[in-house]
Amino acid sequence: MSFTLAEARAADAADPIRPLRARFHLPEGVIYLDGNSLGALPRATEARQHEVVTREWGESLIRSWNDHHWIDAPQRIGAKIAPLIGAKPNEVIVTDSTSVNLFKLLVAAARLSDRPALLSESGNFHTDLHIAAGAAELLGLTLDIAPREKLEGRIGADTNLVLLTHVHYKTAERYDMAALNIRAKAAGTRIVWDLSHSAGAVPVQLNASGAEFAVGCGYKYLNGGPGAPAFLYVAESLQERLVSPLSGWMGHAAPFAFTDDYVPAPGIARFLAGTPPILSLIALESGLAGFEGVTIERLWSKSNALFDVFHALMEQRCPQLACITPRAPEVRGSHISFAHPNAFEICQALIAQGVIGDFRAPDVIRFGLTPLYLGFEDIWRAIDLLADILTEGRWRDPQFAVRGKVT
Repeated sequence: MSFTLAEARAADAADPIRPLRARFHLPEGVIYLDGNSLGALPRATEARQHEVVTREWGESLIRSWNDHHWIDAPQRIGAKIAPLIGAKPNEVIVTDSTSVNLFKLLVAAARLSDRPALLSESGNFHTDLHIAAGAAELLGLTLDIAPREKLEGRIGADTNLVLLTHVHYKTAERYDMAALNIRAKAAGTRIVWDLSHSAGAVPVQLNASGAEFAVGCGYKYLNGGPGAPAFLYVAESLQERLVSPLSGWMGHAAPFAFTDDYVPAPGIARFLAGTPPILSLIALESGLAGFEGVTIERLWSKSNALFDVFHALMEQRCPQLACITPRAPEVRGSHISFAHPNAFEICQALIAQGVIGDFRAPDVIRFGLTPLYLGFEDIWRAIDLLADILTEGRWRDPQFAVRGKVT
């Protein structure tokens, strides 16, 4: 495939969602290919945060819980995420972190069954496996970790619950959610889905696919800011059967009655725990505004076009890097990853040139394809710089081997 700089510019000019790029603060001279790890700053967030801090917190003070509807933020923002993941508004709530929400759901859902095993995938994102191990120990379950190619066959009569990440954080491989939900149901078990690398990037239909439980991240494709609160989904039909293991006051049916006994709130609100972090919640709400006027299907169409260009240019200009992401759109997410023994050093050399991707141990460079603000010229220029780095061997400079706490 030949794709010139002029053709890249023409593709950007013809892109109907190109104007959405103006909704984000993108530093001059930087090509940002890491929105799958931390989304770019929405311009609306800056003004909204100033308003919340100076007017709502500064002037209204504690009255803002009622006057500015702070108390309703977890449900309100959850309802805004719901259309992005194919759920009903009352099935999604924003609270805590992905790890905490995962623990809550694993424990609550596992208690619906007396089966002895919790099943997950080897090589899953490590916090998922760590949380699963802790939940299994607490409940007296066996944690069964299977390689991806054998996982479906391990779903059986002993399986209490399955924990799967919809889009793999490293390779971008994507599970067939509907097919696996059918498989789990036939085996008499359930799946908890991690949508951290799916929500806001690929089409997800939780209701239509028969999904019952899911968690997801607020600071990747949803652009909620560093450490943004996560979301939690429980199918409406199961909400009243579950009780969160973290029975905090905000998950109480009457939190301001100040009673000693715990009565879970009706519906999805029972998965709240402590006091909501308002500044972070409002930042996430501002991030979601970036999706106004565009469907996930339209974003996914552009993502596929970006992927095809990226893959073809890399094959042509950077054959030293081996793509580990499936090419077929139905089996992958919205990032593309490459393996190389010196992936870390190459990634650092690229960042030094103003092209920000990220490294995942032991040998993977990962590039996020975020259609809300990424363009075809961005990709062309990024790969042009990467090709020079590889040809000239600039990544061999010792400075690029120095590792910080965050890689």
